[in-house]
Amino acid sequence: MTMTTVADNPEKSRYEITSEGELAGFAEYHRYENEIAFIHTEIDPHFGGRGLGGVLARAALDDARANELAVLPYCPFIRGWLTKHPEYHDLVPAAKRERFGL
Repeated sequence: MTMTTVADNPEKSRYEITSEGELAGFAEYHRYENEIAFIHTEIDPHFGGRGLGGVLARAALDDARANELAVLPYCPFIRGWLTKHPEYHDLVPAAKRERFGL
């Protein structure tokens, strides 16, 4: 079984996912007051096809929930993940859900 971890790296304003000790990808964000705007997600092609993007998205959004942050999914990957997981729609402010197609 592959060891995978996700951690917030606030110095770089991104959540990072590692697989077997190697950086496999990240989700960049901009944080302001009680909001977190996800702006770009990237998985290294070497790690593609393993579902790591979904693991990264879930962990980042779970952390946003734990920290009571409103989520603004500008990143197409995060936005797409959210459309498939309606149980996370409450993280996006109701007045902004239509803007993001939720």
